[in-house]
Amino acid sequence: MPASDIASVDLNLLKIFEALFEEGGASRAAIRLDMTQSAVSAALKRLRVLYDDRLFTPTGRGLAPTARARELKPVVTEALDRVRQSLAIASPHPASFQGRAVAVGLSDDFELALGQPIIEHVARHAPGLRVIFRQTYSQIVSDSLATQEIDLAIAAGGFGARGLSHRSLGQGDYACLVDAASLPDEGHGALTLEAFVARGHILVSSGGVVGIVDEALAAQGLKRNVIASTTHFAALPHLLKGSRAVATIPRHAASAIAALTGLRLVECPLALPGYPIELGWRANALRDAAVARVRDAIDACAHFPGPRRD
Repeated sequence: MPASDIASVDLNLLKIFEALFEEGGASRAAIRLDMTQSAVSAALKRLRVLYDDRLFTPTGRGLAPTARARELKPVVTEALDRVRQSLAIASPHPASFQGRAVAVGLSDDFELALGQPIIEHVARHAPGLRVIFRQTYSQIVSDSLATQEIDLAIAAGGFGARGLSHRSLGQGDYACLVDAASLPDEGHGALTLEAFVARGHILVSSGGVVGIVDEALAAQGLKRNVIASTTHFAALPHLLKGSRAVATIPRHAASAIAALTGLRLVECPLALPGYPIELGWRANALRDAAVARVRDAIDACAHFPGPRRD
């Protein structure tokens, strides 16, 4: 049978391929699709014949996609999204979102600040629609959107690739987080530059050992003592509580963490440059009503200083 003979292909196999790819295992794909695991395994055998490739190989944690599967994924997802769009046109009632999921790429500082408000907004305005948060950042966000690993993204730029659209959500800046109990000797919750430099510092970084604070201090002939670094903003309450250390992080993350913990947000005594905060998507993605609803939720929940621009 020629693979291009669509009349002979069970198109339900495409849904199973997508679920296997995104869930990383036959048992999880079966739960997602409300099928038995044996039925999913049988479908995988048919998919392997159809595409003349193993598609997924067993690992210690499930199934890993082959190079052919990664090549097929955006094509299959786009085809399924077109079908979903047609159903949304035919039945734009919120019930049409039941079982749908939209993937939003963002770093964990944005997830801390915006995750819960976005979930609540979507639950009110698009019941049945599920939001999936996936980690991304400006250096990889274009590729993640192009390969349809994510549908929307919030990042500090990185949306210049062909086929992507973006809009400004405002400007980001920085603030400091400290244990409130460490502040009395510095008066009214303020940090002088001298006190700031004297403290130990926790650096949040994806891999580097020098941050924007180090650059600003170096310009003044100063240097800080970084006592530890972490890749996760969510670790800061555990690393700062009960210590005299300080972390200088994006203000939106500092505000969210301070609101839920005993940590105190204080102004940074250094002048640090701001940075753009942008929302990006594939140019054709908003034809999907589910993606459009989640973009609306982000617009409603993202409150950053500075003008917004399309």
